[in-house]
Amino acid sequence: MVTVIQRVSSSHVKTAGKEVGKIGKGLTILLGVKEGDDMEDVAFLAKKIANMRIFEDEEGKMNLSVKDVGGSILVISQFTLLADCKKGNRPSFVRAAQPFVANQLYEEFIGLLRKEEINVAQGVFAADMEVLIVNDGPVTIVLDSNEFVKNKEK
Repeated sequence: MVTVIQRVSSSHVKTAGKEVGKIGKGLTILLGVKEGDDMEDVAFLAKKIANMRIFEDEEGKMNLSVKDVGGSILVISQFTLLADCKKGNRPSFVRAAQPFVANQLYEEFIGLLRKEEINVAQGVFAADMEVLIVNDGPVTIVLDSNEFVKNKEK
């Protein structure tokens, strides 16, 4: 799984002109599910992100997690994170998981974040969405579960 994590002051997502998810201070996560990803990837990333210390403490040091600051998370499914642009000018998305599998893992990821007692909003899987992200910092971090989870291809 590939994630782009952005620390935000606010973020919202609309589909068909209707707002379907909105948060204030917290994280917006763009999530791409790769072929071969499984619950081990989901569990690792959910725990890692829930506890990642990227919010400033009283001394201005990034020392607090989204849980520590009472923040929320907005999760957006985004298969385009898996674009392969090595050949030609049109990206290939062959590394992306099949939609049924990707949606299952996307929902499991959201469920595990909620078990961390974090308020989680979400987009609509496979929908055309408009996402407004007000990045705070800016702080943007990319995590690929293959770099951490054992027995995964690099």
